[in-house]
Amino acid sequence: MRVFVTGATGFIGSALVPELIHAGHKVLGMARSDAGAKSLLAAGAEVHRGDLEDLDSLRSGASAADGVIHLAFIHDFSKFAEICEIDRRAIGVMGSALAGSNRPLIITSGTAIAAPGRTATEQDRPSSQIPRVASEEATDALSSQGVRASVVRLPQVHDCVKQGLVSYLIAIAREKGVSAYVGEGLNRWPAAHVLQAAPVYRLALEKGTAGARYHAVTEEGVKLRDIAEAIARGLKVPVVSMSPEEAAAHFGWLGMFVGGDLPASSAQTQKQLGWHPTSQPSLIEDLNNMNYQEA
Repeated sequence: MRVFVTGATGFIGSALVPELIHAGHKVLGMARSDAGAKSLLAAGAEVHRGDLEDLDSLRSGASAADGVIHLAFIHDFSKFAEICEIDRRAIGVMGSALAGSNRPLIITSGTAIAAPGRTATEQDRPSSQIPRVASEEATDALSSQGVRASVVRLPQVHDCVKQGLVSYLIAIAREKGVSAYVGEGLNRWPAAHVLQAAPVYRLALEKGTAGARYHAVTEEGVKLRDIAEAIARGLKVPVVSMSPEEAAAHFGWLGMFVGGDLPASSAQTQKQLGWHPTSQPSLIEDLNNMNYQEA
């Protein structure tokens, strides 16, 4: 299968491209820069120049493929609602190029938008109160147009260099001189190593059904206090508890997430896709082993 991959040079894309090629697929990867194009060629992929706001490029890339995996996202969380609407438009354009063909389109969302306060499952619908719902709404709209559109929801995807939203916690702790959590820090975030998450996209491409949600989760919930303590050890700064009011000022835009109890399960994904996650370091292990001088 020839697969158009947006975000092909990003954190997850860099793991997914070799995963697809090793499985016998051909990859047409979107690149914004010359450096990105060179990295795709070195990985054995074809290059398609463009970005999320170049709708013509997205349309032509999708039209030239047997399936699409959409990883790209603009990580400017100070304009979260705006970038989520950009994502909605991008999904709609790529979907229109696939309409009537039953070709697969797998988009990316997050486990945090489903069932906060209890363990989220693949059956949970996204919260309409969170802007990222735009991506899932756009995907649902395509299912009636002859597109095999499905969603992969991500937890905190990590290795020893990046850890999803946890990377922003590290940056704030470095800037403020303390590693903080809210209250008792018993709220949980799910996680998966990047080499565990990438195969979920390939399996959704090959086996996924229209309208399905898949969770690329291997750790259902890691306590925020444990995360904050690991960061404190790495940066050699104090770890402190904050009230919700203090956290809002301390964490800025991240405050909308940092106090949330957001565990998630992947039991249905593992059963439906035959996903058997490989053994990889846990989130805390990667935080303990990362080089904080270079992060």
